[in-house]
Amino acid sequence: MEARLAALIAAGCLCLGADGSAAQTYPSRPIHIVVSSSPGGVTDLLGRSLAVRFGQAWDQQVVVENRPGANNQLGAEFVAKAAPDGHTLLVTPETTFVVNPTLYARLPYDAEKDFTPVAGLAFVQQALVTHPSLPVGNVAELIALAKAKPGSINYASAGIGAGSHLNMELFQLLAGVKLVAVHYRSATPALTDVIAGHVPMMFINIGSALEPWRAGRLRLLAIGSKSRLPEFPDLPTVAESGIPGFEARSWFGLFAPSGTPRDVIARLHGEVQRLFADAGYRRKVLVPNALQPIADSPDEYAALIKADAAKWSKVIRAANIKVD
Repeated sequence: MEARLAALIAAGCLCLGADGSAAQTYPSRPIHIVVSSSPGGVTDLLGRSLAVRFGQAWDQQVVVENRPGANNQLGAEFVAKAAPDGHTLLVTPETTFVVNPTLYARLPYDAEKDFTPVAGLAFVQQALVTHPSLPVGNVAELIALAKAKPGSINYASAGIGAGSHLNMELFQLLAGVKLVAVHYRSATPALTDVIAGHVPMMFINIGSALEPWRAGRLRLLAIGSKSRLPEFPDLPTVAESGIPGFEARSWFGLFAPSGTPRDVIARLHGEVQRLFADAGYRRKVLVPNALQPIADSPDEYAALIKADAAKWSKVIRAANIKVD
């Protein structure tokens, strides 16, 4: 699957350097941005940011519609069936393309054939957080406790196949420990229960953890980035804390239906790059939410999707994760 996905992405990305005529009249009517999650999260924030930018750049109405549900499947299905003219777009996390094709036996969309990637948008690093009542102060102590009490420590998950779930499954595989998942419908109630002490720990995006951490309601053990973040130089990575090679981060991307004219994709891609290069946007939106822009070339974005698809398919199979 990964090889065919990479071929599709590479073929789609070649379009960005192409010239054509469709972009001369694009957009000719309101643009519809479908966000595959509920209002208020990072995916929604990015979708609405793009809507403002596109509207200002092209003096055209841009409508944002949230279509959450089924691990991003509902929004993806809607865009997959839309006319391939650049007027219906999808903003979604990586789960849609690198997790769902392995996690589900059937999908209402074809991740390989139904979409053309427009641009990677942003990364958000995942943090390993615990309630202060859990008697551990670092990753090594957590691993030792989990090995001493196998199968007795719970962790919160935003749902089967969500980043918070798969990152902890990867943690267990690499650390050689056994934890118990408590699945929620989304990240917000999961984090709420960790803060309340009902569940002792979870992986959550660093932006969501900052406020409760600074208030002393969470303990931040480590960050899932490859190296320490400049904003938090004293926060160790999971990899340096005893699990070499561990990385936990999410990304978000913009996609169009397959068959969208190549020059329209190029125009959209260019506007995305201008937005994320804007110093004011970085200062007001990206930095407060701990988001790191994906300054991608088409080849780099293709490689990102291919690598993550291979990574998570291995984790899902090794952990024997199934959706009933």
